[in-house]
Amino acid sequence: MRTLLAATTAAVALLGAGCEKKSTAPAAPAAPAPATAPASAAAPSGDTILIGEVFSLTGDKATFGISSKNGIEMAVKEANAAGGVKGKKVEVRVYDDQGKPEEAANAATRLVNQDQVVLILGEVASTNSIAMGNVAQPAKVPMISPTSTNPKVTEIGDYIFRVCFIDPFQGFVMAKFARDNLKLHKVAVLRDLKSDYSTGLTDVFTRKFTEMGGKIVAVETYSQGDSDFRGQLTAIKRANPDGIYVPGYYNEVGVIAKQARELGLNVPLMGGDGWDSEKLFELGGSAVEGHYFSNHYSADDPSPKVQKWVADYKAAYGGVPDSLATVAYDAAGVAIAAMRRAPDLSRKSIRDAIAQTKDYPGVAGAITLDERRNAVKPAAVLKVGKGKFDYVATVNP
Repeated sequence: MRTLLAATTAAVALLGAGCEKKSTAPAAPAAPAPATAPASAAAPSGDTILIGEVFSLTGDKATFGISSKNGIEMAVKEANAAGGVKGKKVEVRVYDDQGKPEEAANAATRLVNQDQVVLILGEVASTNSIAMGNVAQPAKVPMISPTSTNPKVTEIGDYIFRVCFIDPFQGFVMAKFARDNLKLHKVAVLRDLKSDYSTGLTDVFTRKFTEMGGKIVAVETYSQGDSDFRGQLTAIKRANPDGIYVPGYYNEVGVIAKQARELGLNVPLMGGDGWDSEKLFELGGSAVEGHYFSNHYSADDPSPKVQKWVADYKAAYGGVPDSLATVAYDAAGVAIAAMRRAPDLSRKSIRDAIAQTKDYPGVAGAITLDERRNAVKPAAVLKVGKGKFDYVATVNP
């Protein structure tokens, strides 16, 4: 994967710059002061609107951040080409949190205090979004997470939004798919102890699968960054499951799949949207084939909107857009549409306009935000094939 310089801090105009163009100066290492910008912060007075963006652009989940950044770049480029917002161009200040919650919080604080952005986009990992939300909410700066699915993210407060489904729905989708489509009766779970995302999915999947008549025969754990899962997989094998739920991220899932194959544990693995990365194939090889995960969209969707998006993304970045790029594109679109509807560009007005989002025509499905600031939208189930993810089914809320 392309290498990025750590801690990107320069303003990014996002007028077509690709992933390779991230050689801006690193952030100052000193910890910023607490975010205290008032809700009544004045609307931007120049000819640009500055928004913030925080993702893991380096570290073991960098593919998530790179894809998300690409999606936002495309949305902002399109908006500026169409005249911008209220006659102003949109610019983005980008920070790399390196996949670390403390860096995500520091980046959000800089965006609020130093950069005075009107809103923030990010993060992917729920743990990092929670860290950011705990900065944005007291400062009353609207924040939209594209793909953090843990319910705790928007429970932080009324300035925090997301444009993806949440773990209760995603967990239900895979529990239902395991029972109805795969006809599984006994499932083991292998989850990440340090991930709010993994823990949330485990809780819901376990409850729903049991309610549907299935049985959880083993629960094993690991910690983010582990590379040897043979002990846990050996214990799972003794429980004789007919499937394993692995609600983790691609960097561990690929290795888990390979080690399960080596141990002769040849049952379907299932997971969530954290699997969605081209790195899954590099890490797991053929061992990842034949397994299933829930996701936000499928590039195989024949709708004209999806196929235009895929073609445009290929032209810009040379590859098929994953769900992270797609939902980040939608998140930026929701933000831009809200700024255009808002009576002014103060943070409070933008927050109120985001909250009123209804039937926004996103690539990954129409987006309506409910009273808890969560998106009501469908999920797709994908099967891992030979170097690509194949569409299997759509499950509606």
